[in-house]
Amino acid sequence: MGPDPAVAAVRHAVRGALASLPPGAMVLAACSGGADSLALAGALAFEAPRSGRPAGAVTVDHGLQEGSGARADTVVRVLTGLGLDPVGSVAVTVGAEGGMENAARNARYAALDEVAQRFDAAAVLLGHTRDDQAETVLLGLARGSGTRSLSGMGSSFTRTCSTPERVATVLYQRPLLELGRATVRRACLAMGLEPWDDPHNDDPVYTRVRVRHEALPVLEKALGPGVAEALARTARMLRDDADALDELAEAAYADLTASEQAGPTRGGDGPRALVTLRLDGLGDLPRAVRTRVLRMAAIEAGSPPGTLAAVHVDAMDRLVTAWHGQRHVDLPGGLRTFRRYGRLLFGPA
Repeated sequence: MGPDPAVAAVRHAVRGALASLPPGAMVLAACSGGADSLALAGALAFEAPRSGRPAGAVTVDHGLQEGSGARADTVVRVLTGLGLDPVGSVAVTVGAEGGMENAARNARYAALDEVAQRFDAAAVLLGHTRDDQAETVLLGLARGSGTRSLSGMGSSFTRTCSTPERVATVLYQRPLLELGRATVRRACLAMGLEPWDDPHNDDPVYTRVRVRHEALPVLEKALGPGVAEALARTARMLRDDADALDELAEAAYADLTASEQAGPTRGGDGPRALVTLRLDGLGDLPRAVRTRVLRMAAIEAGSPPGTLAAVHVDAMDRLVTAWHGQRHVDLPGGLRTFRRYGRLLFGPA
């Protein structure tokens, strides 16, 4: 008799992720002790030896709840019992910048980056599911932040990390992104693993929790079942669109900035430009490509991506397509975009 269908589905997903990695390379699972990441760790412990790869796991203690250290120790014991090696926990200090959720995420990824580099891991596996994807899409929709935000989470991504010795990239994979949370939880229980249910996952102070327990159930009731699957499917299609548009924008940006990185503006009558775009050709681009080029230029000049909003991009776009002598656009990070001599320049305010 074969495994429970839910277990088979999770193992199949992990097997596919491992197949894309170099033979014999170390793989790590990030595990909080919740059902999703425990099922992921259990599947990795089963599949990695069969693919000839060493596999370990790490849990991050954010220190945000009483007894979090003891909980991390329990997770380590469970992961060790699965046969994963190396296994360990990392305690982090969560700051306050950008809100607790954002600060905790930043601290967690920094810790995972460090562990992955220490063990020269080919990839770190994350336990995000299709339901997490649906929640991410709804949150992006509420922010009104465009195609890239609505495309949700990718099945993989890389982070660049710097140490005194080297600059390295860490690959992260989300093998369970096409599986529903209920399936993954059933797999966890069928493996004989007892998950820990984080009380933060039910605390309505967090926007994602309200989306999970209030918004999505209302949509399911009003529109019928399958909303999470439809949102995840929409995210996948929008990601393809966003990737294609980004490629076009990168090519256009390279063409419009070629030989255009400027010193002082002509005649010394303006500030030094950090990034310069030729207006000739910029205005002819489709808006979806043009606004991406403008955003790229602003970020390259030093404007923080997290605070560069649609209102800034729209104002920059008007300097190109609806210019009536307006002088400049102020950008986050103390920067300014202005139009001079057939160029759009991005420099210090």
